[in-house]
Amino acid sequence: MRQTTFAKAGELQKAWYHVDADGKHLGRMAVDIATVLMGKHRPDWTPHVDTGDFVVVTNAAKVVMTGKKAQQRLKTRYSGYPGGLTVRTYEQLLHSRPEHVVEEAVRRMLPKGRLGRAMLNKLKVYKGPEHPHQAQQPVELKPWN
Repeated sequence: MRQTTFAKAGELQKAWYHVDADGKHLGRMAVDIATVLMGKHRPDWTPHVDTGDFVVVTNAAKVVMTGKKAQQRLKTRYSGYPGGLTVRTYEQLLHSRPEHVVEEAVRRMLPKGRLGRAMLNKLKVYKGPEHPHQAQQPVELKPWN
């Protein structure tokens, strides 16, 4: 008799992957990262278990957006107080907080809720080429698309 096997959280071996964002398109890179964080690249993927691996992204400041998206797309934030609306372009955000831009792009592609937040905790984004995860020996992540 055939039986579907479900992965259990304690039985999984988590791998580490490295992505160099230098010159990569933000959305296309975020799709590949989200796929690995969810664990959909693994044969033992299970929808209700966090089967994903860790991803380290370096050179987030050198990520590219196609067309005029960086100048035209806006990120709004509201403090809750009158006059507290802050509007910035992605070009300004990439200059000041490039890690946040990459994290937001990936976060929006992950499932919403407790499981999605647990997946996002496995994403490590750094502005420059250096990262403190050399001991985990991250493997270079090859893009699927």
